[in-house]
Amino acid sequence: MTQSLKGRRALVTGSTSGIGLGIARALAAAGADIMLNGFGDAAEIETIKAGLAREFGVKTGYDGADMSKPEQIEALVAKTVAALGGLDIVVNNAGIQHTSPVDQFPVDKWDAIIAINLSSSFHTIRAALPAMRQGGWGRIVNIASAHGLVASANKSAYVAAKHGLVGLTKVVALETANDGITCNAICPGWVLTPLVQKQIDARAKNEGITVEQAELDLLGEKQPAKRFTTPEQLGELAVFLCSDAAANMTGSAYSMDGGWTAQ
Repeated sequence: MTQSLKGRRALVTGSTSGIGLGIARALAAAGADIMLNGFGDAAEIETIKAGLAREFGVKTGYDGADMSKPEQIEALVAKTVAALGGLDIVVNNAGIQHTSPVDQFPVDKWDAIIAINLSSSFHTIRAALPAMRQGGWGRIVNIASAHGLVASANKSAYVAAKHGLVGLTKVVALETANDGITCNAICPGWVLTPLVQKQIDARAKNEGITVEQAELDLLGEKQPAKRFTTPEQLGELAVFLCSDAAANMTGSAYSMDGGWTAQ
């Protein structure tokens, strides 16, 4: 891959596994220095951090900020600026999920999902914009979802948060339109992450079917292209949105959902 982001400094939240790690790897492959964030085993995270630095020849850092805590988010952004020498790219990826009918939805679960899936992006963007404006260049990529564009039953908090994230994307794009900064959202459909794999395995066990059939059943409910989007594909899209080729692309939500929202 062309080192199109050589010298850029990137913060990717929720990047110790799954989609976030796929995006962090793609940005590092394009030459960007990376600040990782997320939960997990300390030794495994250190291995990931050191591996990215060694494989791609970039600076890497890690901060385990709890993305539900505004003060920890502010400290994360400050640490990124100090450790990497600035901040050019923010990918807001951290997210959690809980499913339940609206009238049975636990209030604490609603509050947590809104905090991590929506409010954390606001706090990260708010803290990062001064550094981007100072450098006269910035790229903000918010990882929304097909559920930022359409709804599914039993996912009220997640759908509300992701719709809100698409709206936030548009507002930030308008406010930064002449600052050399862009803000876009990526809206994936089903992505085969470790979390989704657990859902598939559980479905196969509960229904007494093969894992392969459980995958097809899951995809067939929503996604016409009965195959998963990969973290690597999402990473490539993020790299493009951070490139000079996308300098005039801002305020939009880009679907990578196998036709889910085309229906």
